Amino acid sequence: MTVIILANCPAGLRGFLTRWLLEISPGVFLGSPSARIRDLLWDEVRQYSNQGRPLLVHQTDTEQGFTFRTHHHAWHPTDHEGLTLLHRPAQPKAGRSPQPPKQNWSKAAQRRKYGRR
Repeated sequence: MTVIILANCPAGLRGFLTRWLLEISPGVFLGSPSARIRDLLWDEVRQYSNQGRPLLVHQTDTEQGFTFRTHHHAWHPTDHEGLTLLHRPAQPKAGRSPQPPKQNWSKAAQRRKYGRR
């Protein structure tokens, strides 16, 4: 089983993949091509995706039963004790400093405790 997910990719690439796989939702392709065809499809997807973010998931003989490949993704597959996990890099919030929690009661808590005035 092979799944290819396309985000922000050209429409022509989606049309190309429909020759080999079923498009079960916009940008999500599913099928059972051979390993050779799967690798050729992935090479084409990487070449023609431009600035898009394709993701390939296919079954293998691992403990998880599958593996995945990414291209132009912020999340990268990493091996952790035999399991393949997606590593998402931490992105600091621009221009914001963490605010300390308020020390006073919220308005809702004041109404519950003292009633409406």
